Amino acid sequence: MQLALFDFDHTVTRCDTYSRFLQRVATPEQHAQAWWRVGPWLLAYRLGLISAERIRARVTSQVFSGRHAGEITQMAGDYAREHLPGMLRPEMLEQIHWHREQGHTVVVVTASIDLYLQAWCDELGLQLICNRLEARDGRLTGRYAGGDCGPRKVAYIRDRFDLDRFQRIHAYGDSREDKPMLALAHERWYRGKPLP
Repeated sequence: MQLALFDFDHTVTRCDTYSRFLQRVATPEQHAQAWWRVGPWLLAYRLGLISAERIRARVTSQVFSGRHAGEITQMAGDYAREHLPGMLRPEMLEQIHWHREQGHTVVVVTASIDLYLQAWCDELGLQLICNRLEARDGRLTGRYAGGDCGPRKVAYIRDRFDLDRFQRIHAYGDSREDKPMLALAHERWYRGKPLP
């Protein structure tokens, strides 16, 4: 039995799907306030002064706090159908299909959200470990249910799977947050290149 772990954004896709989803669902008022409320944080992230986890928490809170969960779920479904296919890397889809054909357990492990990824993973027969938006009384809180998966990928993987049961583990990633996940694997690919 073998396990294949795939990061999603910039690994399976050519871009960051979460930031594009946020831009699509943000209200006109949120767009108008974005520079003042998120701009300095984004600049600090690009300069390496704050982590991906902190910038995700900031923008997730800004865009989703108080929004109607049903409305965002509908928008996420539309985004998955209409926009996600054009962002995928064909060579990575081929790799996913190859693992599936070999009978491997294939899991997408990502800091992106289930609202637009779950249906895509279900269609391909993939398991999903990801962020889930917290909701109360039909409204989103702007937080992740259970915390941010990004820096905790290994913990989430170990919670879901007994890794000792797998003869071989394959992992694919592109960022610092993926490196602990890659360290679990016998065969590792980082930004499209095999690691020793």
